[in-house]
Amino acid sequence: MTLMLLDSASLWYRAYFGMPDTLLSPTGEPVNAIRGYLDMTARLINLYKPNRLVACIEGDWRPSWRVELFPEYKANRLDVEGEEEEPDTLGPQIPILLDLLEAFGIPLVGVDDYEADDVMASFAVREKGPIKIVTGDRDLFQLVDDKRKVNVVYLAKGITNHDHVDIKWIADKYDIPGERYALFAMIRGDASDGLPGIRGIGEKGAAVIAKQFTTLAEVMKAAAADDERLTPNARKKLLESSAYAKIAPKLVFCALDVPLPNLDLSMPKRPKNLDEIYQYQKDYGLGASVDRLIAALAW
Repeated sequence: MTLMLLDSASLWYRAYFGMPDTLLSPTGEPVNAIRGYLDMTARLINLYKPNRLVACIEGDWRPSWRVELFPEYKANRLDVEGEEEEPDTLGPQIPILLDLLEAFGIPLVGVDDYEADDVMASFAVREKGPIKIVTGDRDLFQLVDDKRKVNVVYLAKGITNHDHVDIKWIADKYDIPGERYALFAMIRGDASDGLPGIRGIGEKGAAVIAKQFTTLAEVMKAAAADDERLTPNARKKLLESSAYAKIAPKLVFCALDVPLPNLDLSMPKRPKNLDEIYQYQKDYGLGASVDRLIAALAW
């Protein structure tokens, strides 16, 4: 009973930049993100044959509790009005896409003051595997669990060349124990989220530390005790970033206790008629993208 969790914002951004902006509705509005999202979803369903499906969305892309801990969290993505920067022609497509997904009967889940990552993480620990988390965000590698059959379908190289991430994939990619990705990420930092990590220790240094310790608290205790498993320079850098190290786990770990709604996650069944979906297809010139998703759902 495979559950597929779609990181919707990740998908529509990739669709927007991966599909030509010449894809327009009959009235001249761009629909490249909508069509690309539908096409990707259809391909993923055909490939992984999920029995359950959820489109996860942001309740808040900068949750207040993360910003209170670290005001710089994602501040690099704010526009002059304090909103998330996004292309002018992407924003208007999102409400249409969400309405269309609802017409298809695909569950949409976003929870106030939580990111989509938190929603997916909470589903991943609540639901039985196999679970496929579809994203272009490496933050979600922390959820990979071979025993529970939780994997990431990683779209960084596009859907055609995507990676199916398990513990071995993480270990091979980063030269760390695969289950320690979160520790590695806390030390390395993430410029895209405005997270500095331990300043002065890059990816290679983070990997060396992650091979020898299991938690950041253990690392910091070792740094304070002049533990020889850490170089003098690494100990110095860690102690200089001790304030950040205290908050890093809560910032970097996905929340696992999001109050999720009780929904039927089963693949949507064919409605009595498809008139609403076909009306969207006509009004926005969605063509074969709608047909492909209908076929993937075996309606």
